[in-house]
Amino acid sequence: MVTIIIQLSKYLMILLITAYTFLCFSIFGYQDPDRKARMLRRQTALMFLVHVLAFVSMYLATDDIKMLAFYLMQVSLFAAIILLYTIIYPKVSRLVVNNMCMLLCIGMIMLTRLDYASAVKQFAIATAAVAMSLAVPVIIRKFKLLSEWRLFYAAAGLVSLAVVIVMGRVTGGAMLGFKIGGENGISIQPSELVKIIFVFFVASSFKLSLEFKDIVITTAIAAFHVLILVVSKDLGAALIIFVVYLVMLYVATRQPLYILAGLGAGSAASVVAYHLFNHVRVRVVAWKDPLAAYDNGGYQVVQFLFAIGNGGWFGMGLFQGAPETIPVATSDGIFAAISEEMGLLFALCMILICLSCYVMFLNIAMQLRSMFYKLVALGLGTCYIFQVFLTIGGETKFIPLTGVTVPLVSYGGSSLISTVIMFAIIQGLYILREDEEEAIERKRQEKLRAERGGKEAGAKRRKAADVWEGEKGGKARRPEPGKKRARPQQRVR
Repeated sequence: MVTIIIQLSKYLMILLITAYTFLCFSIFGYQDPDRKARMLRRQTALMFLVHVLAFVSMYLATDDIKMLAFYLMQVSLFAAIILLYTIIYPKVSRLVVNNMCMLLCIGMIMLTRLDYASAVKQFAIATAAVAMSLAVPVIIRKFKLLSEWRLFYAAAGLVSLAVVIVMGRVTGGAMLGFKIGGENGISIQPSELVKIIFVFFVASSFKLSLEFKDIVITTAIAAFHVLILVVSKDLGAALIIFVVYLVMLYVATRQPLYILAGLGAGSAASVVAYHLFNHVRVRVVAWKDPLAAYDNGGYQVVQFLFAIGNGGWFGMGLFQGAPETIPVATSDGIFAAISEEMGLLFALCMILICLSCYVMFLNIAMQLRSMFYKLVALGLGTCYIFQVFLTIGGETKFIPLTGVTVPLVSYGGSSLISTVIMFAIIQGLYILREDEEEAIERKRQEKLRAERGGKEAGAKRRKAADVWEGEKGGKARRPEPGKKRARPQQRVR
């Protein structure tokens, strides 16, 4: 009986997330705010239904009461996120809030299935990250000098990355971060937060000047960011920063030559990295033929592909597969784990939800008037969606593995905090856009009132002039009772 319920629930979850994903894109086709609000409320209900079905399945499969307690904690967190954002910031984008909660929901479901202890840690980090992020939109809205801190952004980014080289520890062949408080302490990966700082640096630099010499200086500082990450062998973050810079540079300058030069330099750097770093060669060999290199780096890719293939379109059901055999399933292999137990259709809907976030980011960027804020929205959106592409592309053997995580879904404190802050910055930019539209509408209304007032004043002046002309020609007589007063003759001009 339990197996039947679990199998039915997986099909229901696929239907629910498909309906949620459809609303993510169909909402862009409507202008009526009431209809949009109803669609957004429907999205929220669908998310909570997916969540409850998943935890009912896991409770039935494990018969562990802590599943229900953890479920109630997560529901409280998601409800608090939606309520606090909409109460504190009435102009907030509910679609971005819903998508953030949905991706967190998918991540918490899969982490609870894979490793309960990691899921509890992720929940605590998510709670802290959301609490911090609530202050970000007001900072974006009130601090008008963020575009003037160019040198601060450059120094903060370079110093943060340099600290990793001094204090960092090697994980999986790369020096990603360091721990505070010993082995059981807090792990910090500065490159996650540096990606946000880097976007602000590039946006402030291009807002200041787009002359060739200034672009060269900005490119040199960006290259230092990439170089430090390459030296620390964090090639995934280096690739993200490189692509983000190229996109921002092209949008700011509209010069295809810069893109061609950047792509040429990136290709040359990739060849150099292949010959310099052994773990890069291992990943490329595993990507080309993972079965042939099964004992030399291909094992991870093979397990990803096996898990995706075992799950098929509809998945095996929660606790019905073996995702625990996937290497680093909670972080690098989360997409394969989701595909195995929740189905490839479910996983594809998750990708589309990520894509809908990117579309929303671009929509905000296009409608902002400030060059600085426009580039910030574009840079953060590119950073987010390219990281999703790197992770899922590596797990599906579309590209070599890079060791980055799916934002908001995979386990990882630094990644989770930086992504939640990124979404909060986007919310601040969305509120700025709403303020701009309100200001434009207010000016338009004032102009209309002024024009209407001018017309009324002109009519009064003309009427007064007509009366004055009539009295000037002779005393006005009072009309006899029952007779209308004759209109004064107008002066021939």
